[in-house]
Amino acid sequence: MTAPRLSVIVPVKDEEAAIAPFVTRVGGVLDGLREPDGTPLSWEILFIDDGSKDATLAAIHAAHRADPRVWALSLSRNFGKEAALSAGLDHALGDAVIPIDVDMQDPPEVIGEMLDRWRAGCEVVYGIRRDRQTDSLPKRMTADLYYRAHNWLSSDKIPEHAGDFRLLDRKVVEVIKLMPERNRFMKGLFAWSGFRQAGVEYDRAERQVGRTKFNYWKLWTLALDGITSASTVPLRIWSYLGAMIALVALVYAAFVVIRTVIYGADVAGYPSMMVAILFLGGVQLLSLGVLGEYIGRILVEVKRRPIYVIRERIEGQD
Repeated sequence: MTAPRLSVIVPVKDEEAAIAPFVTRVGGVLDGLREPDGTPLSWEILFIDDGSKDATLAAIHAAHRADPRVWALSLSRNFGKEAALSAGLDHALGDAVIPIDVDMQDPPEVIGEMLDRWRAGCEVVYGIRRDRQTDSLPKRMTADLYYRAHNWLSSDKIPEHAGDFRLLDRKVVEVIKLMPERNRFMKGLFAWSGFRQAGVEYDRAERQVGRTKFNYWKLWTLALDGITSASTVPLRIWSYLGAMIALVALVYAAFVVIRTVIYGADVAGYPSMMVAILFLGGVQLLSLGVLGEYIGRILVEVKRRPIYVIRERIEGQD
């Protein structure tokens, strides 16, 4: 395949109804883009079928037959969105690469402005959700809390309210492809890579076709992956907390000894003893949980299994 100027990579899972509307809208936007000399912009749309159980792959086949610039990789099972994004970055051919969701909540019309920023010298142009009113109040609040927590704990700052929708220069893509870790949080990897970055604001629309595959548990898991992959501060926090508790215990022990010497024998009450035991037990279990999160990630890394497995490729002429 001749390398196009722009690659759009789209992770999908059980999105059969969204494929055709997405290709129609995004293809129309891309066909309207021009190079600085006025020639049409060459492009491709690369779908990553992340273990769909419905007719998503058949819909992609149909889109490919209608336009060979649409092609796909079908993974052997559901590896998760981060793995699907990695597969797309590994196989995209363009000088610039744009990950985008198939639900079109991120408007493809912004791509033209991203390209302008790219041509002006920015190697990463990320989309910023100016208005998140289409999300529920709990989701908006937890998202805001997560961004603040991540940027406080990690030295790799991620732009607030910026998702995976962004333009990446080929140089950035090659850096991401060199990263060997299996526990992947793509927004953190994008931030770590550096380069000249700029933001483009847009209003996020409501989802028109299908339904989201992310529930609150998956979002919580993604948040944990993001923090533990980008920072060791949680481990340090529990080390400091343990030191503070030990210091308070020593001070209290000294107080008990001095009071016993001055006023005689002192028998501690049962309630205060139970509170101390339960508090320290809870702190120890929570500390083991934090440590276990990091040890589990070490286990995944040392196995060195592939991030994804490709079952089928849809490319060339059918």
